[in-house]
Amino acid sequence: MPIIDALRGFAVCMMIAYHTCYDTTFFRLTHFQFLTDWRWMAWRDGIVTSFLLLVGLSLVLAERQSARGFIKRWWQIVGGAACVSVASYYLFPNSFIYFGILHFNAIAALIGRGLLPLGWRVGVLAVLALAIGLFVQIPAMNPNWLNWIGLVTQKPVTEDYVPLLPWLGVVFAGMALGFCWKRTQFALPQWVRALQPHLPQPLLWLGRHSLLVYLIHQPILFALFYAQYTLTR
Repeated sequence: MPIIDALRGFAVCMMIAYHTCYDTTFFRLTHFQFLTDWRWMAWRDGIVTSFLLLVGLSLVLAERQSARGFIKRWWQIVGGAACVSVASYYLFPNSFIYFGILHFNAIAALIGRGLLPLGWRVGVLAVLALAIGLFVQIPAMNPNWLNWIGLVTQKPVTEDYVPLLPWLGVVFAGMALGFCWKRTQFALPQWVRALQPHLPQPLLWLGRHSLLVYLIHQPILFALFYAQYTLTR
């Protein structure tokens, strides 16, 4: 659906913009306070939220997708997650990504597809997952072999961290929205139907190839800013 592709493409643009700022700070070309300034943290959470709402919504839109098609896509996500872990271990051995957004997506896709028979009732699970993930903290969950679940009392040292709780709640919320939309046979407002033929093609392309863009944009940005860093030293 073009409007969904466009929304996903916009989220990709925000991700690239955020990572551009992050990378320039990493190479000391800028000095943004990603870990202490609430505005940067809110922007990051907003980007993740938009992606995961669309993950849940897309699960409903693709409800009748064949098991073969789902598994093929799932292995692509798993492969991408493995590449991210290996690459980040090479670059950041002390803070590599062992459970980032792609790792989360791989598990969330399996859970979400399994819960499709619940229909709109998955919204109840959304509320529970968000409430537990946001308000319950258990020190025993802090070790790396458990903190991918969430409920930690301190954020682990890693370049990207998207635990199951509370973020599964966002996916479930997207699914609930999808099931409510399904009741209208996925009808769109007139202004959206009129807008769809005029959506920018680059934006649609980004939305349709979001996994590929996610995997290649950081190596490209890193190479560019590393070259600039070496030239300005």
